[in-house]
Amino acid sequence: MAPRLKLFIPLLLFAAMAVFLFRGLSLDPQELPSALLDRPLPSFSLPALGQERTLQREDLLGEPALLNVWATWCVACRVEHPYLRQLADSGVPIYGVNYKDDPANARAFLAE
Repeated sequence: MAPRLKLFIPLLLFAAMAVFLFRGLSLDPQELPSALLDRPLPSFSLPALGQERTLQREDLLGEPALLNVWATWCVACRVEHPYLRQLADSGVPIYGVNYKDDPANARAFLAE
């Protein structure tokens, strides 16, 4: 490869990345189905935060509900929390799975 052509490799890589980025930004999120849509909820058994009971798959069956995975260290989770509160106040059942978090931090976050 000629030495001058090597100078254009970064430009070509940048152009290719720009095309992929533009394509990704132009996608409609409503057209991207969830990978878990219409799939059964897997079996699980998790302790309920601040309660002396265990939550299992069977507790969630029977009615549509939102299952939200969250953590106090997750910035996006803090941003979406007010919206989730609005949904819960309007009657949408929401179950939260606190992921890799200290239970005391999780309780304090929910209390505020």
